[in-house]
Amino acid sequence: MKCVDDFRLVFNGKEYVPIIIGGMGVDISTPQLALEAARLGGIGHISDAMSLDTADRYFGTHFTRDKTRQYKNYIKIQDKSEIHFDLGAIEESTKLHVRNVMEKKRGDGLIFTNCMEKLTMNASRDTLRVRLRAALDAGIDGITLAAGLHPNSFRLIEDHPRFRDAKLGIIVSSLRALQIFLRRNVKLNRLPDYVVVEGPLAGGHLGFGMDWAKYDLKTIVAEIAQFLKTEKLNIPLIAAGGIFTGSDAVSFLENGVSGVQVATRFTVSKESGLPDDVKQEYLKASADDIEVNQISPTGYPMRMLKQSPAIAKGLRPNCESYGYILENGKCEYLKSYYRELERHPDGKNICIEDKTCLCTHMRNYNVWTCGHYTYRLKDTTRKLADGTYRIVSAEHIFRDYQFSKNQEILLPEE
Repeated sequence: MKCVDDFRLVFNGKEYVPIIIGGMGVDISTPQLALEAARLGGIGHISDAMSLDTADRYFGTHFTRDKTRQYKNYIKIQDKSEIHFDLGAIEESTKLHVRNVMEKKRGDGLIFTNCMEKLTMNASRDTLRVRLRAALDAGIDGITLAAGLHPNSFRLIEDHPRFRDAKLGIIVSSLRALQIFLRRNVKLNRLPDYVVVEGPLAGGHLGFGMDWAKYDLKTIVAEIAQFLKTEKLNIPLIAAGGIFTGSDAVSFLENGVSGVQVATRFTVSKESGLPDDVKQEYLKASADDIEVNQISPTGYPMRMLKQSPAIAKGLRPNCESYGYILENGKCEYLKSYYRELERHPDGKNICIEDKTCLCTHMRNYNVWTCGHYTYRLKDTTRKLADGTYRIVSAEHIFRDYQFSKNQEILLPEE
C-alpha cells in the first residue's frame, strides 16, 4: 500500500513532496506556515488578502490608518466611488510581506502567494496588476490565481521579466472555467504551470452554486484530465477540497493528479494565524455546526461555522479603512446596511442577516470559514484534561499526510 511520499510533484525537472498548503486569508496562512511547508519539501502559500493591514501588523507601517484619515469624510456617505487605494502603498505592502517570507525560506520546497482576484478594491484591473507584479518583484516562487479567477490576469504581467520564470497557476472548479481561461490566453503562448481543481467540499468561498452537493471532485478531476489528454496539454493537476487524510491524497495521486492542496487541518496548527480560542471552536465543531450560506458580498456561496461572529451583525461599513470588496463605489453589504439604517435611523438594533461586512470581519477573524470535514478535526488530536484540544504543529500534520496509510491519522503523543 502506497503513501503520499511514494509520489512526487515535478516542476521543470525538480521534484517536490506533492503536498500544497492552501492560501488561507486573512493571514491564516502565515509566513510561518508557508515556511514550514517549504522546509519540508512541499509548497506553502501566503495570501495577499488585505495586504495593507497585514503589513501594518507585521512591520509597524500605517497604510490602513493613513487610508482611513484620507477618506474619513466619506464614513456616512453610501456612495464610496471616490475611495481608492494608493497603488504605491499596495506595491510596498506586498513587497514587504513577500520579501519577508522569501528571505527566511529554507529547504527544498516552494512558496507561492494566493492571489484573491475577487478583491476588486474599487479598481480591479489596476490593483490586481500591482499586486501581481509586486509579488514577482519581491521574489515569490509562484502565484496561484484564485477567488474569482479573471481570464485576463496573465496579460497584466506578460511583459514582466519573471512572467515565464515564476510558477503561475489557476484554481478552477469546472472544465468550462479552465477552457475559458486557456482560450483567452492562447495568444500569450503561456500555459499555466499547474491547475488546482477545487471541489465542493473546500472551505471558504466555493466555485459552485447552492447546488454544490451535486458535484464531486473526482468526477471533475477526471473530466479535466481527459480534456488535457485529448488536447495534448501537459499541465499538472492539483486536487483540492475534502482531502482530509494521506490515504485520501493517495487515491487521487494513484489516478494521475500531480499533487494535492490541503488546508482544513492546517487551520488549527500552531503556525496558523487563527487565534487560539478560535482554533478550539474549529476543533469542537460538529457536522451540524457547518453551513454553506450566501452572506458573502462577493456573490459566491461560502462555507463556515454557524457560530461565526460575523453572521447576522449590523456592523457599520469600514470602507474608508478597508474597502477591498468595493466595485464602482458599491458593495452588497453597503446596500444591506443602508436598507436597515432606513428602518432604524438611530443606528441601534441593526441586524443584517443576508450579508456581512467581509473585510472588517475577516480582518478580525470573525468569519470562521472552514472545510466540509472540519467536524473531523477533533479526531486528529487529543482532548486535554481542561476540555480543550491539543494544538499540533504544521510539521506533525504535514508528515501525517506524507507517510500515513489505511486512512490512519497520527495522533500526538499523550
